[in-house]
Amino acid sequence: MSDSNFKLDLFLEKAVKSDASDIHLKVGERPMLRRDGIILKIDMPPLTKEDMDAIVEKIVPDFIKSRLSTDTDLDFSYNIEGVARFRVNLARAMMEFAAVFRVIPYYISSFEKLHLPASMQQFAKYNNGIVLVTGPTGSGKSTTLSSFIDYINANYQKHIITIEDPVEFVFKDKKCKITQRQVGIDTKSFSDGIKYALRQDPDVILVGEIRDVETLDSALKAAETGHLVFSTMHTNDAVQTIYRIINMYNPEDRDTVRKQLAQTLRGTIAQKLVKKAVGNGRVPACEVLVVTPAIKDFIIKDEIENIYDLLAKGSFNDMLTMNESLHKLVEIGAITKEAALEASDNKVELEQFFRGVYRGTKIGE
Repeated sequence: MSDSNFKLDLFLEKAVKSDASDIHLKVGERPMLRRDGIILKIDMPPLTKEDMDAIVEKIVPDFIKSRLSTDTDLDFSYNIEGVARFRVNLARAMMEFAAVFRVIPYYISSFEKLHLPASMQQFAKYNNGIVLVTGPTGSGKSTTLSSFIDYINANYQKHIITIEDPVEFVFKDKKCKITQRQVGIDTKSFSDGIKYALRQDPDVILVGEIRDVETLDSALKAAETGHLVFSTMHTNDAVQTIYRIINMYNPEDRDTVRKQLAQTLRGTIAQKLVKKAVGNGRVPACEVLVVTPAIKDFIIKDEIENIYDLLAKGSFNDMLTMNESLHKLVEIGAITKEAALEASDNKVELEQFFRGVYRGTKIGE
């Protein structure tokens, strides 16, 4: 092993205690942390090549070390007992290794602790269909999915299979039997993992991410054949998610996909993280779309833009716009008004909410 004075585990432990969400390590640069969404440089010497060689030797699992000389990017997990798990991406930057560690807490937070809308629990009660949690990288999608799985685990007697790259939260059986499979170790790909999961007597399948048409096809088929599927996508709002799914297919296939999606999609949750009003950390603000008969009809008829209007009027169906979520988080003191406005994509409407002009009320009435 290379000589190095950098104590990785000690550094990671301190980072976790400081509420960092991500740790960045790169040759020639000082270590950096992301906390509350902001990158911070740590006051310590830049990492040397010897430091990074020692880090790589320590963290890369034996079964993929042979790929270090050929692959430019590797994803895997790293564990420090009693501290946290980490999702690690090891990449090359300017011909040197750079590593990013995402902190995965040992504990799994409940819907209540995360301030997630209570209406989201309805998605965990379905016996079939697909539920998508969306948002940019680092918006807490994995944490929300873990809350769904933990809720089902605590309340139902089912077989849950997770297919992840890499495995993030580690679940312990409560009422459910949980099987966790890692892409590249336990199964070849997400689509393969879903295909073979269907032969393993599952009730619920968690797919870490839908990245391609093959995975989407497999997920929709699983949802059609009587399984409840949870997954994530990188889209910014609930309606955009529907567009994205349909547009992943060739034009001649889209009518069929719309019908398939209308029958299987149970709902979408678009979320972003907003800084807490007190202390370190962030809480998720969520846009919740529940697929009602009217929304199914819009999807089939390719009138998806009309869904925005239904979402804005859908409180009776437990739907929630992003601005309503932000407003509620301000009302309970979880976030400040300033943080809510900064996170909002429609600041004028949110200001109206704060002044007491709610949806369904015309301005000036």
